[in-house]
Amino acid sequence: MNVQLNPYLRYTASASLIGLIALGLAWELFWAPLRPGGSLLVLKVLPLLLPLRGVLKGNVYTMQWASMLILLYFMEGVVRAYSDPNAMSAMLAGVEIVLSFVFYICALMYLRPAKKAAQAAKKAANAKGAK
Repeated sequence: MNVQLNPYLRYTASASLIGLIALGLAWELFWAPLRPGGSLLVLKVLPLLLPLRGVLKGNVYTMQWASMLILLYFMEGVVRAYSDPNAMSAMLAGVEIVLSFVFYICALMYLRPAKKAAQAAKKAANAKGAK
């Protein structure tokens, strides 16, 4: 299965993932930590490091599960945007929402041709096996 995948979507997804990692580090260490001097909530960026290599390479499988992982960061952003009393933290949560949404949309659009090709190959295999 040789499918042409859009490299610009991969680059945008990679940039938004790197942006989320940088945002999480800066947010919890410098800009608006829960405790002065930083908090252990900075460890929330560790799961984002797992798919980084595969996303940078454009690995289809990694993009699939990373698109599900990123939804946790979208949810965290929504919760913190509406419940955090610190205005700076609420603004940073808005940035987290945007970055995670961009990653999710780019990953889905990047994977779309591969998904269609896999479905077509499955149909062809089923039709060939039915004969």
